[in-house]
Amino acid sequence: MDDDFRVCRIDLATLVDLQRAAELFGWSTRWTSVDALLSQVAGDSVLLQTFQRQRAADGRSIVRCLLLFAAEDDGVMGGVTTLDVDPARLSHLDRIDADPAVRAAMVDVFVLASGGIAMMPKR
Repeated sequence: MDDDFRVCRIDLATLVDLQRAAELFGWSTRWTSVDALLSQVAGDSVLLQTFQRQRAADGRSIVRCLLLFAAEDDGVMGGVTTLDVDPARLSHLDRIDADPAVRAAMVDVFVLASGGIAMMPKR
């Protein structure tokens, strides 16, 4: 398994903790506040996929992650955004991508979600 690539299912409390850490360190890829996060994220299940290694302004290593979640504005619509996460914290999150087929499927889901998904009428 590739330690740099992982897909994890996290709960809302974990997402809030990751947001607070991003706020504390002043990382640029985060919500403006926990309240802003809570106003956009519905439910208690968020998918997190590592996306890109970065360096913060202070030189600290961070991992930019994609998040896929139910949007608060519309219980049916999903949202995709990014969040910078400490690599050490990522290593403690439970992975759901141990199987190579699952990993490939999750990559496809995130690629489609980040590009935009629309309901399509059948012709």
